[in-house]
Amino acid sequence: MKDLKQKTAYVTGGSKGIGYGIAEKLMENGVNVVITSRSQDAATEAADRLNALGHPGRCVGTEADVRSLKSQQKAVALARDTFGGLDIVVANAGVGHFAPVQELTEEQWNETIDINLTGTFLTVKASIDELIKSKGYLFTIASLAGTNFFASGSAYNASKFGVVGFTQAVMLDVRKQEVKVSTIMPGSVATHFNGNEPDESDAWKIQIEDLGQLVIDLLKMPARTLPSKVEVRPAVPQ
Repeated sequence: MKDLKQKTAYVTGGSKGIGYGIAEKLMENGVNVVITSRSQDAATEAADRLNALGHPGRCVGTEADVRSLKSQQKAVALARDTFGGLDIVVANAGVGHFAPVQELTEEQWNETIDINLTGTFLTVKASIDELIKSKGYLFTIASLAGTNFFASGSAYNASKFGVVGFTQAVMLDVRKQEVKVSTIMPGSVATHFNGNEPDESDAWKIQIEDLGQLVIDLLKMPARTLPSKVEVRPAVPQ
């Protein structure tokens, strides 16, 4: 997409963290954005902050749950009807529970899989017809944990390994319909993930605006070229 002005994006989990950073960069490049949160108040507050950056009316925040197809369909319809189409989808919403398997609860397992993996599927299911119409771009946010397993990561690893495999299969399903699909696999990111509050000690980590810029760079790749799986990590680990 050489010209992003007046394109429309849908970003799940866009009220904070990676989703917010991506939404902000999209808007800086002229894209209209619908962001979601499980809280309408959080979605509205984030949208107000994004609009206040000099882009009035270009961001809408709405309550939506990635675990519900009906909820995702409603949010996708809002993006389409508000801005006249849908060109970019970022399946970003995620959660993490980390514990040795003998301590991991069934509820923690189910929530991790339901939000990270099934939620990605339902976001794609709700939006793929619109992306086929627009010959758009789908991004899923996986993790380096989608190829690198670690202790206490059984649920998170399972979900992110699944997101990577799911996304690559979707890429093959729709590439002949001229829909681009990429999964982005970040390492350590300075975010509010699992309640953490980023501060100066996180300066060495990937910043949310860095991932936003990565999305912009991928969107502007030549049409003939598709980076279908992108690993990204801090340049200098701590």
